[in-house]
Amino acid sequence: MINMVHMGGGVFKPLTPQDEEVLKRFKFGDVMTVNPVKARNPKFLSKFFAMLNVGYDAFEPVTEYKGQPVQKNFDKFRDDVTILAGYYDITVGMKGEPIAVAKSISFGKMKEEEFEKLYSSVANVILTRILTNYTKDDLDNVVNNVLGFV
Repeated sequence: MINMVHMGGGVFKPLTPQDEEVLKRFKFGDVMTVNPVKARNPKFLSKFFAMLNVGYDAFEPVTEYKGQPVQKNFDKFRDDVTILAGYYDITVGMKGEPIAVAKSISFGKMKEEEFEKLYSSVANVILTRILTNYTKDDLDNVVNNVLGFV
């Protein structure tokens, strides 16, 4: 799922750099199936992703696991902070073990009120686990600077 902004005249633009990366997989002239659904407040959604990017940029995972190099992955990071914020469903893996799966933030699956609560909870996760020297105001200031609001 990617988020697009309608620019008028039938032109759509990717909302985030991650959305743009997904679109780069397609060649000019490729046909794709699209199910347009109006998204939530696009400015607030942009702020959420800006906050995730601030946390992701500061996140320093281990560099090796069982002799294999470890790479950061934004989608995994987003899922993990969403789960740590308490927004997940439990499913069962092939071995019968419970697995937490991050809830979808799509407008059809998560209403605006719940998304606002998610934003605050994810901010708390980022502040307590990654940006431990930041206050909530510090994080808000950095996010607003990233978005060009200040």
